[in-house]
Amino acid sequence: MKLSPAKKKQYRTLGHNLKPVVMIADKGITDGVTKEINRALKDHELIKIKLNINEPTTRKELATEICAGHKAELVQAIGKIILIFRAAKKPNPKLSNLLRPA
Repeated sequence: MKLSPAKKKQYRTLGHNLKPVVMIADKGITDGVTKEINRALKDHELIKIKLNINEPTTRKELATEICAGHKAELVQAIGKIILIFRAAKKPNPKLSNLLRPA
């Protein structure tokens, strides 16, 4: 499900005004975090996650692990914030960040 550069640019634009829906800190990826990421991706398709970890290498590894574990695509990583996308099987126009009017 590789995103084209044009799609990534479009999703970065949409993601600019989004707030992080999940925050990950010292405990890493717990069961609760995994469930919340799944729920958020199912509902919103495009979400921001805050990785509240100081080490850049660890943040990059976490971002890769999150995307692999949730079959999502990394759209953007800036500092402690990552923007990820996973297409919903049946997107809800009222919840999806891609279908809602801006």
